[in-house]
Amino acid sequence: MSKLEKLIKKLLSRPPEARFEDIYTILKAYGYQEIRSKGSHHAFENDQGDVIIVPKKGGQKVKKTYIEEIIKKLNLEDINNG
Repeated sequence: MSKLEKLIKKLLSRPPEARFEDIYTILKAYGYQEIRSKGSHHAFENDQGDVIIVPKKGGQKVKKTYIEEIIKKLNLEDINNG
C-alpha cells in the first residue's frame, strides 16, 4: 500500500482532525495546486477551476468538516470501493 493510499484510508476513517501536511499531499496527488494562502486559510485549485479552501487550526490541523468536503470533492469513497 502506497503512502497516498494510506493517507486516503486514514481520511476515510473520519478522524476528528487531520494533519495539514497529509491533506496537502492528497490534494497535490489529485492535481490541486495551492493558489493562495491568507492567514490560516489555504486555497487549492485544479485544472478545471474547482477550488477547495482548507483552513488550519492550531497551526497544523484540519477540522473534520473540511475533511468531509475533501472526501466528497475528490470522490475518495468511490475510488476506495472500486
